[in-house]
Amino acid sequence: MRLPAQLLQRKPPSHKGDFGHILILAGSAQYSGAAILCSDAAARCGAGMITLGIPRSLISAFIKIKSPEVMLLPLAGASGFSLSGAAYAGICAALKKSSVLAIGPGLGRSRPTQNLIRRIIKSAGIPLVIDADGLNALAGHLGLLRRRQTVTRVLTPHPAEMSRLVNLSTSEVQQRRKEVAQRLARDYKSIVVLKGHCTVVAKAEGKPYINKTGNPGMAGAGSGDVLTGMIAAFLAQGLSGFQAAKYAVYLHGLAGDLAAKDKTQIGMVASDIIGKIPEAIKKSYKTSSL
Repeated sequence: MRLPAQLLQRKPPSHKGDFGHILILAGSAQYSGAAILCSDAAARCGAGMITLGIPRSLISAFIKIKSPEVMLLPLAGASGFSLSGAAYAGICAALKKSSVLAIGPGLGRSRPTQNLIRRIIKSAGIPLVIDADGLNALAGHLGLLRRRQTVTRVLTPHPAEMSRLVNLSTSEVQQRRKEVAQRLARDYKSIVVLKGHCTVVAKAEGKPYINKTGNPGMAGAGSGDVLTGMIAAFLAQGLSGFQAAKYAVYLHGLAGDLAAKDKTQIGMVASDIIGKIPEAIKKSYKTSSL
C-alpha cells in the first residue's frame, strides 16, 4: 500500500509542533502496560509530542518504565490507582494544548472511571481514538456520539467489545463483520475499526477498507493498544479519520508480519510489533510513488 506523502515527506524547517500533540488517557495500577504500548507506538509513528495522563499516585512507577520521549501528566485518581471525576479539570486543561485524544486502554471499569470517560467523550472538541475501556464506557450510552458529530471519532472494538456496543452476540458480529461495522459507522457518524482477521475499517459513507496484513501471532494482549497509538499518531499528522485508521491498520499488520518472521507467531509479543514499525514504514517507501 502506498502511504501518503503527508506521512513520508517532511520539509527541512519542520518542528515537533507540525506533527501534533497527542494526549493519551490510558493505564491504571493493574494495566500499566496498555499505556506504555499505546504511547510507544504513537512515538514510532511520527507524532510530534505525546503526553500520557495517569493517576498521580502512579507517576513514580511510570517514570521507570515509560520511554524518555513520552511526557507524563499526573492526574487525580479514585482510591489513588485509577482515574476519576477529580481528574476532569486537569484533563480539560491538557486538551486545550492537544490535537488528538486517545482514550481507553487499561483505564479500568470502575464506576468513577467509566463516568469520567463518558464525560470526556461528550465534551472533547478534538479528534478522538476510543478503545478498550473507552468502548466499554460507551456500551449502553452510544447516544453520546450523536453530540459534536463534526468531531472525528475512531472506534476500535474487537468482536467482544463490538457485541456489547451493538447488543449482538460475538458470533453474530463475526458472521456479519462488514455489515455490523458499517452500520455502527453510519448510525453514529464515526470511523469504526472492527479488529480481527481481515480487520474492517468502515466510515459513514462509502466502501469500507478490508485489511489483508497481519497474522494470528498478533492475537495477544497489547496488540490493540499498539494500534490505538498508531491511529492517534496519524491523526495528529493531519490525516482524516478514515485515512489514519486505514494506514495504521495496514502498517500494524505489516509490522506484525515482520515480527512473526523474526520471533515466530507463537513467540512474538505486542512490543515486537512496535519494534518493527520503522521497518514496515521503510517498506512503504518502496511501494510509494515518491
